[in-house]
Amino acid sequence: MEFHTRVTIFAEGCHGHLTKGLVKKFNLREKAEPQSYGIGLKELWEIPIEKHRPGRVEHTVGWPLDRNTYGGSFLYHLKDDTPLVAVGFVVGLDYTNPYLSPFREFQRFKHHPSIAATLTGGKRIAYGARALNEGGFQSIPKLTFPGGCLIGCGAGLLNVPKIKGTHNAMKSGMLAAESIFESLTDSSKERIEPLSYGEKLQNSFVWKELKAVRNCRPSFHNPLGLYGGLAYSGFFFGVLRGIEPWTLSHGKPDHTRLKKMNEVTPIEYPKPDGVLSFDLLSSVALTGTNHEDNQPPHLTLLDDSVPVNLNLKEYDGPEGRFCPAGVYEFVPLESGSGERLQINAQNCIHCKTCDIKDTTQNIKWVTPEGGGGPAYNGM
Repeated sequence: MEFHTRVTIFAEGCHGHLTKGLVKKFNLREKAEPQSYGIGLKELWEIPIEKHRPGRVEHTVGWPLDRNTYGGSFLYHLKDDTPLVAVGFVVGLDYTNPYLSPFREFQRFKHHPSIAATLTGGKRIAYGARALNEGGFQSIPKLTFPGGCLIGCGAGLLNVPKIKGTHNAMKSGMLAAESIFESLTDSSKERIEPLSYGEKLQNSFVWKELKAVRNCRPSFHNPLGLYGGLAYSGFFFGVLRGIEPWTLSHGKPDHTRLKKMNEVTPIEYPKPDGVLSFDLLSSVALTGTNHEDNQPPHLTLLDDSVPVNLNLKEYDGPEGRFCPAGVYEFVPLESGSGERLQINAQNCIHCKTCDIKDTTQNIKWVTPEGGGGPAYNGM
């Protein structure tokens, strides 16, 4: 099936596969830095009513991550008749240790006394994960091209320090619609480019907001890591509100940052206790994810030899750790000599982390057939 139109608005969210193709085809990042990403993991808990504080918001940064790995948490007491809290953890995908598992860091985080005090006696009822943009101002690509434009998180408009982007997404959609209307009424061309959209966005609160926080995220790339980033952001944004005349760089893309396994120390994670922390597969079961058995594969490898010959050999198979759904695992060959990468595509919850973090960009994620994927409820 084909749809023919004079202009299309692409609103796929973070790292959409159509947006990825458009950026490459029209070289939309020619004057922008590579996008930087994080992975956000989230659980919904029903807790004892006496512990529920509707409207309470808690944010943390750092622990249990080391000082050179960017990340933090959120805990929201939801205003609902049922005493619900949403707890989550975000890990920057520019981390360097191939043994790091964002999922297991999240499980470990819940054992902190301040978090455990809230969750103890409660019941986990939902789980999910999703990649998010962290590049901000420096990574906004050219927003228009012949026949379309990018809006929302597809354009990278998330305010990283606030972990907030819905307002920017809505505003960008409104401005894109205004620009498209103007272009449609002023032109009879078969395919139009809403050029005024970029200018409108630059004159809006979206641009001003993202510019003010532009240096918060890249400031963590310093010899002091977390401590240097907090000191910089606390002064230049917290006090001066981002008026410094310079703009820091994010540096190289996330997928190039992993160190080889002989350059790092493996991370030993505690076993889940089944009360506060849980294993991966029982977590995936809560997502309600489903894909038809006979649908075309939505996860493919550009080169089948890379996972074993490079990723397993030099990085000890990070695919099995950066995926928060157990999609990738190395299993023994039937012959008993060696291993192969097995892709459990039915587990996929569409976070897109694999397409982002894979060292050689060998994994390709596309939208699956027929609306398959997670069936999140209340998330």
